[in-house]
Amino acid sequence: MDMVVQDPKNIPLELAGAGQPEKCVKCEADLQKWLRSEAYYDLIGFINGISTAIQGKKISDDLYISPQMEKLLGIFEKLNSMVDETPPTDQPQRFGNKAFRTWSRKMNHEIFLILQSCIPSEKCTLVTELGFYLSESFGNSVRIDYGTGHELSFIFFMCSLFKGGILEEKDNVSCALRLFNTYLIFVRRLQKTYRMEPAGSQGVWSLDDYQFVPFIWGSAQLACKSPITPEKFLDDEVINAMKNDYMFIACIDFIKQVKTGHFAEHSYQLWSISAVPSWAKINSGLVKMYQKEILSKFPIMQHVLFGNLMTFNPVKPGTTISSARLGFIQPAPPPNKMVATNSLVSENAVVEDKKVE
Repeated sequence: MDMVVQDPKNIPLELAGAGQPEKCVKCEADLQKWLRSEAYYDLIGFINGISTAIQGKKISDDLYISPQMEKLLGIFEKLNSMVDETPPTDQPQRFGNKAFRTWSRKMNHEIFLILQSCIPSEKCTLVTELGFYLSESFGNSVRIDYGTGHELSFIFFMCSLFKGGILEEKDNVSCALRLFNTYLIFVRRLQKTYRMEPAGSQGVWSLDDYQFVPFIWGSAQLACKSPITPEKFLDDEVINAMKNDYMFIACIDFIKQVKTGHFAEHSYQLWSISAVPSWAKINSGLVKMYQKEILSKFPIMQHVLFGNLMTFNPVKPGTTISSARLGFIQPAPPPNKMVATNSLVSENAVVEDKKVE
């Protein structure tokens, strides 16, 4: 899977060179450096922390939306308008409508200025790094494809919003169930409108052609007070009733829209998950699978960008990765407590006893 790095000429001149991220996984040996980097530990801590926060929550719930979150959501109104202005061209190819390249050029030209208008002025030095993560999250304009590497770039973007102090812990739930869900709806529109190919998909052996994290967070939603057991998520009645409430169910609905035939034939991995007895167990299994099948793969990680917020620096010896705590609702945090300052990792929670020696 390839991702095209933005042309620096598209960055506002006053921001050029300010925290511009770069690729750091340049050979197989660099994977081990990545797996012991601050960015890796922050990423897993962020994913697991959000999982804990959203369990028992629905997308349709009346969620707290901060003024800062409202501004970030407004980014997608502008991106959708660009799609409205760039309809697909009439061409014979099944995949890869060339109008996506036109849309991508417009997006690259505008995204840094759009982002600059959406974050506090005192955080303007973060715009370049954030803008690269965001612009890389919509797919490859050369190959006209989209995959989990592009999704990872958006997770970097969200994690960086907390690392940079733009979002706070009180934004945890809306970060997943509003901001990330809005991103999912938008990239599905891109996929369908421009007939984007799956990037690096292994077909029936992939969890999904395009996404991974919404299955992690979607299973976390269902890990507490779930209205259904896992064996029910493939039922059409369940999908129709719950697709607007749970990310996991919405993903299944989208797959059924774009694929035909028996579900076990085109999505075996997901079909097999329906036999797992609990959503909490599904969640922990998916996190392990994500670490192994996405975050440990050189073809994906060689394209990922790292900067000052998501840094490739090694973690301190003794640092452990925080785990998701599922199955019970934790009390609400203090309203002004931030999820991150310099690090998102926990000093005392362990996933599989993974520790830097």
